[in-house]
Amino acid sequence: MRLSRYFLPVLKENPAEAQIVSHRLMLRAGMIKQSAAGIYSWLPLGLKVLKNIETIVHEEQAKAGHLAMLMPTIQSADLWRESGRYDDYGEEMLRIKDRHGRDMLFTPTAEELITDIFRGHVTSYKDMPLTMYQIQWKFRDERRPRFGVMRGREFYMKDGYNFDLTKEDAMHAYNRHLVSYLRTYERMGLQAIPMRADSGPIGGDDTHEFLVLAETGESEVFYDSAVTDLTFGDRDINYDDKAQCQSIMEEFTTKYARTDETHDEALFAEVPQVRRKVARGIEVGQIFYFGTKYSEAMGATVQDGDGKQVPVHMGSHGIGVSRLVGAIIEASHDDKGIIWPEGVTPFHCGIVNLKQGYAEADAACEDLYHQLTKAGLEPLYDDRNERAGGKFATMDLIGLPWRLTVGPRGLKNGVVELTCRKTGESEELTPQAAIAKVIAQYN
Repeated sequence: MRLSRYFLPVLKENPAEAQIVSHRLMLRAGMIKQSAAGIYSWLPLGLKVLKNIETIVHEEQAKAGHLAMLMPTIQSADLWRESGRYDDYGEEMLRIKDRHGRDMLFTPTAEELITDIFRGHVTSYKDMPLTMYQIQWKFRDERRPRFGVMRGREFYMKDGYNFDLTKEDAMHAYNRHLVSYLRTYERMGLQAIPMRADSGPIGGDDTHEFLVLAETGESEVFYDSAVTDLTFGDRDINYDDKAQCQSIMEEFTTKYARTDETHDEALFAEVPQVRRKVARGIEVGQIFYFGTKYSEAMGATVQDGDGKQVPVHMGSHGIGVSRLVGAIIEASHDDKGIIWPEGVTPFHCGIVNLKQGYAEADAACEDLYHQLTKAGLEPLYDDRNERAGGKFATMDLIGLPWRLTVGPRGLKNGVVELTCRKTGESEELTPQAAIAKVIAQYN
C-alpha cells in the first residue's frame, strides 16, 4: 500500500474526549471514528489490526478442534424468556420490537441461541463432544461507555460454546479453552494472566478471566508475582489429551491470581510478602463452565449410553476481539505512539522516502516495496511529498515494527537505514540485507 492512496486521517493534537492512551492513540492514528457514544466506525488501519487479531483467534480455535459458525445479531426475546434471563439481564440489554410488535433484542451474548440450535439437531451422545464458536458484533448498553473500544457499547467478540455429556468432559473443554487462549494471547505479544473471577449474569461456579496488567485497567487484581514468569512458548499440544490440558491448566492457575470480586485476603496472605502484588488489569477474555443451567431450562437433552435422556453440560468462552486492539496499545506504546507486536501489525514494514521525486530514491523505494511484497509481506510506502520529520512522526504514531528509510546520502554509500520501532535502534544495511532481516522477523 502507498500512503498517497491510503485513507489515514491522523491527528496532530490529542482529542479532548480521550481519557486513556489507547483511545487517544487510536483516534490520533486514524484507526477509529466515534459514531455515537460507545459506538465506532473502524477505519482502514484499525480494521486491518482487528482482522489480524480475528485471524489469530480463528487459527487457534481450529487447532483446538472448535467449529466456526455465525449467528444473527438480532434475537427473539422468547428464547431468553425460556431460559429465565430476559428480565434478569438488566438495562444493558437493548430491547426492541419489530414491525409486527414482537419482542426482539440486540445480542449481548448467545447462550440461548446456540442452545436452541443444539437441541434442534443433536439427540444422541454419539454426536458429542461438540464446541462451536462465532466472531460477531455484540451490543451492551453501558451506562457510561468510555475509554474508546475498551468499554464501548458495540463490540466485536469471539464467543464459543461447548456441549458435553458429563461434567468431566465439560471440564476438559474448559481446560482446552484455557490452553488455546494462552497460545492466542502470546501470539499477539501479550501476557494475559488467567485469574479466578466472578461469573456475573452468565452463571456457573467455574470461571477464569484473562487479564493484561495495565495502569488503566478497569479491574483491581491481586496476584502472586510468580505468575508473570510463566510463558506458554512453542509447546506441542494434543488437545485431546485430557491429562496434558489439565496439567497446563494447573500450571497457570495454581498460583494466586484473582480479580477484586473473588479476592480472598486470607489466601493472599499465604503468598510470600515479596511476591504479593496489587495492580490494575484489562479483561480480554473469560471462560465459564455452567453445567446444565441452560440445557435444563431449555430442554437440551441427549440420549446417553444407557438410553436415558440427560441434560448436556455446557460452558462458554469469550475473547474481546475489538477490546484487544486497545489492550495491546495499552501494553505496547511510548510517548511517540503505538508499538505493534509483529503478530498483529497492520503493515509489516514502513518505507520512508526522504526525497520524493529524486530518481534514485524513488527507484530504490519501488524496489524495496516490490521485493517485500514478492516475499509475501505488506509494506506501507510513504510516497507523499512531505517533510521527513512529518513522515517519521506518522510512522512512529501508527507503530509499524520496522521502518526502512531511503535517502540520497545513504544511497551514495549503497545503504538504507533499518529502524526497530520497539527499541529505536537503527542500522545501515545494503537494501538486500535490510530486506532479508525484515523477512526473517516474520518467518
